[in-house]
Amino acid sequence: MSSESIKIMTLKEQIIENHNEFLESLRHRFLDEDRKAALQRFESIGFPTKKDEEYKYTSLKEITEKAYNFFPKENHNITKEQLDQLHLGEENFDWITFVNGKLRKELSKVSIENVEFLSFNYALNDEKHRDVFDQYFNTIASDQSAFTNLNQAYCKYGFFLKVPKNVVIEKPIHIFYISQNQEENTFYNTRNLLIVDEGAKVEIIESHHNFDSTYVLTNSVTEIFTYPNAKADWHKLQNDNDTSYLIDNTFAKQEKDSLTTVNTFSFGGKLVRNNLDFIQNGSNINSFMNGITIIGKDQLVDHHTAVHHNQPNCESYQNYKGIFNGNSHGVFNGKVFVDKIAQKTNAYQQNNNVLLSEGAKIDTKPQLEIFADDVKCSHGCTVGQLNEDALFYLRARGISKKKAQALLLYAFANDAMQNIDIEPLKEKISKVLAEKLEVDIEF
Repeated sequence: MSSESIKIMTLKEQIIENHNEFLESLRHRFLDEDRKAALQRFESIGFPTKKDEEYKYTSLKEITEKAYNFFPKENHNITKEQLDQLHLGEENFDWITFVNGKLRKELSKVSIENVEFLSFNYALNDEKHRDVFDQYFNTIASDQSAFTNLNQAYCKYGFFLKVPKNVVIEKPIHIFYISQNQEENTFYNTRNLLIVDEGAKVEIIESHHNFDSTYVLTNSVTEIFTYPNAKADWHKLQNDNDTSYLIDNTFAKQEKDSLTTVNTFSFGGKLVRNNLDFIQNGSNINSFMNGITIIGKDQLVDHHTAVHHNQPNCESYQNYKGIFNGNSHGVFNGKVFVDKIAQKTNAYQQNNNVLLSEGAKIDTKPQLEIFADDVKCSHGCTVGQLNEDALFYLRARGISKKKAQALLLYAFANDAMQNIDIEPLKEKISKVLAEKLEVDIEF
């Protein structure tokens, strides 16, 4: 046996090493130079460490010290029964299913009309959509972070939807990203692009699912453009297994009189990082961000949000609730920026957390940077245990301690669900809450 040591490549080295092969695998090559430039920026930046202010509470070593396959096997044996378990009982929904990165029409149901809907890969290959990419692609996701550059260098799989002027899509659309039948740890860089034109309306649900015991790392970038008097809701249902890592980067740009909501429900996955960035580019805009996190064991969920109030007479609302058990770790860092011309801004930010065990912890840091003088801005956070008086009140009425705790925790989290318009989704979240709290609750 040779005494020469075997060099194990770091994830950064794997990314650089595999890029030429990735480019050669593409049918479309018009983004090659942009992809190469993005890879060079990633190479220069490298993965963030705990020395970086934005990642001081979140270590990525567990992710970056593994080896990954960059070319997932396309074959799968997903059954209808397995898919049915992922659905929300949404017979009246549309759904779009990606398995191992590829759009599976036979596992999807698409009845939407009068819209431009394509898989991201197909859109890249279709020259008639080239002008759309020139106008929108990577225009608000260009924050120069390691993960957005990495996604630009490697993105291939994902969802593209353009809703024309005054078109209202009545049915919610559920996007499933499924990984299955992978013998090696697998790396996906998914990309979503949603354009909601003036007066249009759409609701999206997004969920990721790993069916294997091997690890999956998903680096997702979503760009949402909401035009005047339009409404876009994007709901993220994060309830994956313990061999899943998710880095989610979502950017929303709004024009005047628009409403955009991003709800993030984090219940599963070994490590989840949500980077959410709202850009208000007109007056009379409403932006809503809600989150519920319930985790245990040694899971980590990190929410980083930012709202840029750039114009007057706008509102933003952030409400994040966390329940942490075992040795789990939660992070919340919310930023609100108010430009000097953004008078009459109304910004609300709240993060409330309950620790159920001595090993659980939360690092929370709400921040305001205000350069206007006629505003209403508030922020706050709480960290604590269950209210003993309320617990005593319930137990005095014959309710067991376990169920009393669960009822209080359910009520604690419930107000972060109030702006969900999709009843099957609200019911699904309620059921997951009950399962996580290990109690039967009638809905």
